[in-house]
Amino acid sequence: MRPRPVIAALLLVVAGFAAVTLAALEGKEVAVLRTSPGEGAARETRVWVAEHEGALWVEAATPERDFYRDLLDSPQAELVRGGARQAVLARPQPGEDGHALVRSLLAAKYGWADCWVGLLQDTSRSVAVRLDRDPAGAERPRG
Repeated sequence: MRPRPVIAALLLVVAGFAAVTLAALEGKEVAVLRTSPGEGAARETRVWVAEHEGALWVEAATPERDFYRDLLDSPQAELVRGGARQAVLARPQPGEDGHALVRSLLAAKYGWADCWVGLLQDTSRSVAVRLDRDPAGAERPRG
């Protein structure tokens, strides 16, 4: 077999995989969660967000995620959603109940994309984070 067709086919497979992954990650609503990592500049993390019982919910795929550790240190954050900024107060919901809730919310909202990303990222230890409006957030300076 000649190497050129094999290389071309391999490149097509890689490009297709990348295109499907990009569509899965960015195809539906993606918000930006701004957290404060202590002494450093604000951290911006792209997150999927779902609404449930008057609150917004995001997921830390693992408890080691930097933005999740930021929220444990300082629960005040900012969510940029559809271009609008909103001060939020993060309330992590560790444990199986929170995990099951956020998994079901994201699966319902993001559908096939959630399944695809689940093939790429193990979320078996994910942590749900409830985001409530932070009325004191308007008084804090933005980073």
